[in-house]
Amino acid sequence: MIWPFKPRTSKQIARIEITGVIASQTRKQVLKALKKVEEKKYPALLLRIDSPGGTVGDSQEIYQALRRLQDKVKIVASFGNISASGGVYIGMGAQHIMANPGTITGSIGVIIRGNNLERLLDKIGVSFKVIKSGPYKDILSFDRDLSAAEQDILQEMIDISYQQFVQTVADSRNLEVETVKTFADGRIFTGEQALNLGVVDRLGSEEDARRWLAELVGLDPLKTECQTIEQPKSLVNRILGSTRIATKSRLGGALDWVEFELATNNLPLWLYRP
Repeated sequence: MIWPFKPRTSKQIARIEITGVIASQTRKQVLKALKKVEEKKYPALLLRIDSPGGTVGDSQEIYQALRRLQDKVKIVASFGNISASGGVYIGMGAQHIMANPGTITGSIGVIIRGNNLERLLDKIGVSFKVIKSGPYKDILSFDRDLSAAEQDILQEMIDISYQQFVQTVADSRNLEVETVKTFADGRIFTGEQALNLGVVDRLGSEEDARRWLAELVGLDPLKTECQTIEQPKSLVNRILGSTRIATKSRLGGALDWVEFELATNNLPLWLYRP
């Protein structure tokens, strides 16, 4: 039996889910999804965020795309189990934010980490000869410690990135910069605390956020459906989907973190690292 095609109606709102660490692949997928939301002229977007954050540039590009979309689409962000650091930053691209009372959020700040294996390399008799065009070309090299001048350079870069983060939160949440700085010290806090600080607007589940969003655009919350926007899967992925999901549940999370650590080593991150 062939089921009739059911076209999208104006009573549907779009939904995009951002999960896991934010990096280049996340950015690419989200930007494509946002383009579809705009092209199909959805009246509203439910942005579900369950992420500890990630790379600075990718978070900024997603945020900027959301800000541009605000002129055409009403956006409500729903914070899930965790929406911290870069996850918070992306949420600032929505006009309204809802979090669960126990959501882990906050961690507003910047971190950069490098590995110093100098003593280990000395023990095993390994050394490197470096020829460089300037004294700071190999900054954060793993075979030596940072100099005082290099620490100052990195600290200045971190401070600038931090100011960008704080300013965005202040502008998006209509708060004073100095007010934001009182809690933007890297600490994490719950959704309930975030409400008291002015970081989110309401407490509730994703379903509560969907109903609120429908009301904001004049739709019936009981009849309005969410249409999740995601990349179409190939035939092979659809056939093997259940097997891949089972494998990912055992190994995927750990492998994703290893890949992320390798790809972002020595990069400034908006990331909550427990």
